[in-house]
Amino acid sequence: MRFDGRAWNEMRPVHMVPGFVEYAEGSVLIEVGETRVLCNATVEDSVPRWRSGSGAGWVTAEYALLPRSTHQRTRRETGGLRGRTQEIRRLIGRSLRAAVDLRQLGERTIIVDCDVIQADGGTRTASITGGYVALALAVQRLIENEIVPPGVLTAQVAATSLGPVDGQLMLDLCYEEDSAATADFNVVMTGGGRLVEVQGTAEGLPFERRVMDAVLDLAEVGIDQLLDLQRQVLGEGAGAGA
Repeated sequence: MRFDGRAWNEMRPVHMVPGFVEYAEGSVLIEVGETRVLCNATVEDSVPRWRSGSGAGWVTAEYALLPRSTHQRTRRETGGLRGRTQEIRRLIGRSLRAAVDLRQLGERTIIVDCDVIQADGGTRTASITGGYVALALAVQRLIENEIVPPGVLTAQVAATSLGPVDGQLMLDLCYEEDSAATADFNVVMTGGGRLVEVQGTAEGLPFERRVMDAVLDLAEVGIDQLLDLQRQVLGEGAGAGA
């Protein structure tokens, strides 16, 4: 039995509130256990200068821990982003671009802001899972307004964290488990079971290859549940694909 009473292969309760912010083109509050992330998607009718004239769009992400999202106050990153923040925002951006046909999006940019209101482990994976919903809502609005054609969303994307704690591989780590894990894994997958990104780092002794195989199998169990919840929030046809 785990710190919060779950089985080793059990996700924390996940809840999503779409349309949480009225002004954003797409918005969702995602709660994964005690982790809460507000994801807002903004559509801009331009692309970065290096992409201008390509005929294709761009999807990018920003990520921040709000000051009291952690046990002690986290300072705002006003003097430049820390390395961890830059790495996470790039991960979220890469993951969300895997869901979009950028050429069908046209020369416009969708920015997904992921602000962590409360952190209890898995903030980056919750940001990806919720960020996809915000992105999909923004794209749905573009399609409804006949600004982009149907088919811009080519796949669903969701993510979860895992790690071995006291020799047992566990799904969807809370903070206490993440702190005690001997290896840290984050897995991003599409609705068709394809891998977008796999992050795995030994926190102590190196892990064997068989551990990675077990991680991917267990991650798929959790991600399948997240994909189902995304479909419930968005509608069964939203973003279904490879």
